[in-house]
Amino acid sequence: MPVEEWDKDAGAMRTLDRFETVNQASALWSRPKSEITDDQYKSFYQHVSHDSGEPLAYTHNRVEGRTEYTQLLYIPAKAPFDLYDRQRRHGIKLYVRRVFIMDDAEQLLPAYLRFVRGVVDSSDLPLNVSREILQESRDVKAIRDGCTRRVLSMLEDLERDQPERYAQFWSEFGQVLKEGVGEDFGNAERLSKLLRFASTASDDDAATVSLAQYVARIKDGQSAIYYVTADSPASARNSPHLEVFAKKGIEVLLLTDRVDEWMLSFLREFDAKPLVSVARGGLDLGSLQDEQEKVATKKVAEEWAPLVERVAKSLAERVKAVRVTDRLTESPACLVADEGDMSGHLERLLRQAGQKTPDRKPILEINPQHPLVRRLQDEDARFDDWSRLLFDQALLAEGGQLDDPAGFVRRLNAMLVATGAGA
Repeated sequence: MPVEEWDKDAGAMRTLDRFETVNQASALWSRPKSEITDDQYKSFYQHVSHDSGEPLAYTHNRVEGRTEYTQLLYIPAKAPFDLYDRQRRHGIKLYVRRVFIMDDAEQLLPAYLRFVRGVVDSSDLPLNVSREILQESRDVKAIRDGCTRRVLSMLEDLERDQPERYAQFWSEFGQVLKEGVGEDFGNAERLSKLLRFASTASDDDAATVSLAQYVARIKDGQSAIYYVTADSPASARNSPHLEVFAKKGIEVLLLTDRVDEWMLSFLREFDAKPLVSVARGGLDLGSLQDEQEKVATKKVAEEWAPLVERVAKSLAERVKAVRVTDRLTESPACLVADEGDMSGHLERLLRQAGQKTPDRKPILEINPQHPLVRRLQDEDARFDDWSRLLFDQALLAEGGQLDDPAGFVRRLNAMLVATGAGA
């Protein structure tokens, strides 16, 4: 606009023949990175995210080629309150040639990266772009793929160069990132390397162990990655299914997030080693179990076959089968899911969500070395009650819920009274 100044002689403002710039501001993302300070990046993050804190990491790039666009993307340090609402508004603002288009461009990043904040400025999209056009545009698909790769690269750099900051990221957004294993098959391998889990190798319940770290310290002869799913870290760490693994010093991953069971249906192996649940199917430790142990296990199973048959007959309506265990060293019994069947943990999660679940009978494994199981051999009058007590204890140990709590208490009290009288 024209410059004005005060004319003392005329006693009024006088317009000059030169002009001044009223608005000196420019889009931050359109400026070269060398001209932008770290404080300016952080200040802009607070503006676009409405977050008073600083970002955990950010990336600023101009992409040229068949599709031209500029991206300025941030990873927050703290998760928003609505992170787990998949219908929430996303944090990417779309501009076309520095003209603001929309505040919630969910097509620019997959749902599992919904925590990312920032700006994408396209040089190719039309100014009258709509959400329908965004869904069908090949340019938008190219931008989406490019932004996804850039965010994953940023996380990989964070994991490699700043493990403490990546641990902070995982504690805030790890459960959401796990969704990508089943949603983004093109990047599933990259995502699997970013996953973190709690482990029996540490007394800490924090999820700090990667699959690569697990494989790097795997025992000689171990051919699988073992894991257990549970509702809480304490329940997972104290699961009876871990007893033989603890005895042999085999590391087991502890999975306690609600998304884990769903994620595992897509994550079948890592580095050519299958992921195997310690609570599913027959336990095969391969060369970790020497020939002498295998012969002894087979011999014990033959010796206790009559009792196994009696227990199976007594619990026919509740279990698919009964067998002598090679998992347990301290507990009297445990429940395992047959190969191809739904796990007990997944069944409980579906019921909590109000979903119907197929009828499922678990397999009961008994430990002949436990005094309670040995007592069954000499029991006739209360054999059914004691067998049911074994089943209920195993169900409780894996985090299940009893159909008849009062009946369990009654049977338990009767056992205690009988044991006391026998003593």
